[in-house]
Amino acid sequence: FMCAGCMIHNLNDCQDIRYMGSLVMFLPLTSCFFNICNMALCGLPFLSGFYSKDLILEFLSMNYFNLYVYLIFYLSTGLTSMYTIRLFYYTMFSNYNNNSYFNVVDSMNFMLKGMGGLIMFVVFGGSLTSWLIFPTPYFICLPLMMKLMVLLVILFGVILGLSISWSGVADNSCMSSFYKTSFFLGSMWNLNILSTFGVNFYFLFLGGKLSNTLDQGWSEYMGSLKIFMLLKNSSFVFQTIFMKNMKIFMTLLFIWI
Repeated sequence: FMCAGCMIHNLNDCQDIRYMGSLVMFLPLTSCFFNICNMALCGLPFLSGFYSKDLILEFLSMNYFNLYVYLIFYLSTGLTSMYTIRLFYYTMFSNYNNNSYFNVVDSMNFMLKGMGGLIMFVVFGGSLTSWLIFPTPYFICLPLMMKLMVLLVILFGVILGLSISWSGVADNSCMSSFYKTSFFLGSMWNLNILSTFGVNFYFLFLGGKLSNTLDQGWSEYMGSLKIFMLLKNSSFVFQTIFMKNMKIFMTLLFIWI
């Protein structure tokens, strides 16, 4: 999270990974720490995330669940590695597509010191914690295919992430032949419409109509604005009378002098 925050801060609060190309040229240390943390999160062998994820998946594989449960947690593991590889590709190897006047450099030393200290826990924390919790290795007996399923799913997610990253959405590409399907998959399966847009839009639309009708409509002109105009006109009348009396008083004063 510190690495991602440093990247977003350097890119002027831009969170779109399509604009974050070739960051390894501008943020070498931050990019290195960021990729190590991502690989640990997706369960790369012998990093900190591997010891917990592999043990959890193998422990669940020993139980008697149905096919749906196995499909869900193995699919989630594969998708995690897939979007990790896509994030790695877009931020490190694609072209830099952001504005050219941004000063993207590793200049925050206190951030680099904090990330440098935490990266040691990312690399060695999982193995050290596993050795402390389990003095002897925790052996789980599974068939060969079930034992290798975690690594195979991670490898399949890596291949799928690279394939999606390398496929360009253009007129001459194969993606244009099934544009609706690719649009559906690229829009988070319409979750943005169902979760955020579909829930907030109608309330905001109704609130805008009420605001235009009441607050900025007849209630304003007949309420507060009407009172303001009445006070303004009455004060203008009194001001006019006072100014005329001042003119009469000054004229009489000069005549008396």
